[in-house]
Amino acid sequence: MTTPIRVALVDDQHLVRAGFRMVIESQPDLTVVAEAGDGAMALQVLPAAAADVVLMDVRMPLMDGLTATQTLTAAGPRPRVIVLTTFDLDEYVLRAIRAGASGFLLKDTPPEDMLEAIRTVHAGDAVIAPSSTRRLLEHLVTVLPEDARDDGARSALGQLTEREREVLVLMARGRSNGEIAGDLYVAEATVKTHVGNILAKLGARDRVQAVVAAYEAGLVRPGR
Repeated sequence: MTTPIRVALVDDQHLVRAGFRMVIESQPDLTVVAEAGDGAMALQVLPAAAADVVLMDVRMPLMDGLTATQTLTAAGPRPRVIVLTTFDLDEYVLRAIRAGASGFLLKDTPPEDMLEAIRTVHAGDAVIAPSSTRRLLEHLVTVLPEDARDDGARSALGQLTEREREVLVLMARGRSNGEIAGDLYVAEATVKTHVGNILAKLGARDRVQAVVAAYEAGLVRPGR
């Protein structure tokens, strides 16, 4: 039997944490190993908890989730962070992704999507596929001020081959590797190679950061 994925919950609302715990611990491959009511407490308890994945709220007292996320991701590849948000926190979520978060979820995400997101992030990928997440990502870039667009992202995209740019556009549309392979009539292994090259050339931690770079550079536009 495989070792369960170790999950930590960071949210200042006890009822929210209790609800997440109940859903997560209903699964044989997941277990909650730590809880914290703010970012400062999270930084204290997480090292000993050895969590694999953290569900991180944004607005919390003492230390917000953005600061805590940046500190956690700067310390190493684990734990990986999924930011929890609502539409009124768009600009904060984008900052969290830049800081190294591996994805984001709306707090009203269906339980099955949250569980799948935890497994996806633990496997080393990022959470961008669900339609609600794609809409949120497009909404993020729509409200991003022009002066916040990243010229560095435009420069990095210049290193990509034409095929890699095609793959990145499809990634930004929330397509999986298998779906991209079908769209481009190539093997899925070939797509995986392209994705790896894209991440390396963009200096991206995972697919989410690569997709954000594509939007910021203007390679992809919301709704198109």
